[in-house]
Amino acid sequence: MRFAVLAVVAALSLLLAAPPALGAEGTAVDGRALSLLWGLPFLGVLLSIALMPLLAGRIWHHHYGKIAAAWAALFLGPYALAFGAEAAWAEFTHVLVQEYLPFMALLLALYTTGGGVLLRGTLVGTPAANTALLAAGTGLASIMGTTGASMVLIRPVLRANAFRRRKTHTFVFFIFLVSNIGGSLTPLGDPPLYLGFLKGVEFFWPTTHLFGEFLFCAGVLLALYYAMDRLAWARERPAPPAIAGRERLRIEGWVNVALLGAVLLVVLGMGVMPLPAVSVLGQPVGLERVAGMAAFLGITLASVRLTPPALREENGFAWGAMAEVAKLFAAIFVTMAPVLAILRAGREGGAADLVALTSTPAGEPIPAVYFWLTGALSSFLDNAPTYLVFFNLAGGEPGHLMTQGALTLAAISCGAVFMGANSYIGNAPNFMVKAIVEEQGERMPSFFGYCAWAVAVLIPLFVLLTLLFF
Repeated sequence: MRFAVLAVVAALSLLLAAPPALGAEGTAVDGRALSLLWGLPFLGVLLSIALMPLLAGRIWHHHYGKIAAAWAALFLGPYALAFGAEAAWAEFTHVLVQEYLPFMALLLALYTTGGGVLLRGTLVGTPAANTALLAAGTGLASIMGTTGASMVLIRPVLRANAFRRRKTHTFVFFIFLVSNIGGSLTPLGDPPLYLGFLKGVEFFWPTTHLFGEFLFCAGVLLALYYAMDRLAWARERPAPPAIAGRERLRIEGWVNVALLGAVLLVVLGMGVMPLPAVSVLGQPVGLERVAGMAAFLGITLASVRLTPPALREENGFAWGAMAEVAKLFAAIFVTMAPVLAILRAGREGGAADLVALTSTPAGEPIPAVYFWLTGALSSFLDNAPTYLVFFNLAGGEPGHLMTQGALTLAAISCGAVFMGANSYIGNAPNFMVKAIVEEQGERMPSFFGYCAWAVAVLIPLFVLLTLLFF
């Protein structure tokens, strides 16, 4: 790993040599000046996540943070040499301040508070009980966010199915439903819709305009899951654990339920109460975002202080999954920056041929293409900035998009939210659920194994969705 360390040191040396005050957005390189080759470090991160656990598992599990940092350095170092240290510093601080730190602060608050909510009672992972848990999580995701719902419910699902051998499909469908599709009805559900809300899309617009698509996908997936779990149960014929007396379901850790509510109020407040910008590492950041990050950290500390350690221990809570997400997503955010810049350049960038597919020769938008392009890119890029790219490509005017362009906006929204389920890195809760499940000693599909599940189950579903709605 000496190479990784040297690469990181070299990149940091270049960055630290640049004065912090030069990190204004104006110094960043225009996406029109970038070729698609700048996406190679991002591809390297993806392939490392996908292949190294299979080909060099021991090295990966001990050094994944260093490997991820090396790929980030392999983007930042050449970028600084090609465009100057000022531009590299601007890109780095933009990703750090505008995207990564707000993302991680929110994720940390949801992870910590969700891990302090314990669902007690008799939970036996029968097909009916599992389907009910997935349906409940799917419903909760639009209220408390896909991350919040995933963090609250994944551990009860793990405990309920501890006695079963055939259960990998349960965790896969959990990611499909609770971590993604369930968050499609409000801006609180998934970050892309929240960005749309910040851009002027009405709060309940997704509720009224995406409900049919949500109901179709959730209904089909829940029915398919129930049939698969019934078949798995019949083949396995598991012996449920002996239960002396049935204990009614109840929640412990109500203080964390209240703190989860506080997280959602902070998120909503950041959208409806814009404040003047302040400079952080040379980047203009709205004061409401700074206050929001501080609030998320305060909520995290309150959860740690107010939750009895015995409750977290009984819940199987550990910090390993959070650390893994923090390290890997740091590299993902940094290396995806040039890819998003190229996409933002639209018809003048390296992805011009791809962008041209979104409209007819007469300039009319094609909703089905918007759905599939937004979705395909959201499967591997962060779905929130991908949503913004196509939102702006469709005109960026919320008044028009909510009315005459409603079908196009619905296609963009569904593509970003639904197809985030196509890979582990399509949406942050996906990777967190995988990490938590594996932390508990359970088996999850490999990166490509999970993508194979998505191809077999989700892609045919999305084809039907296209034919019915777009």
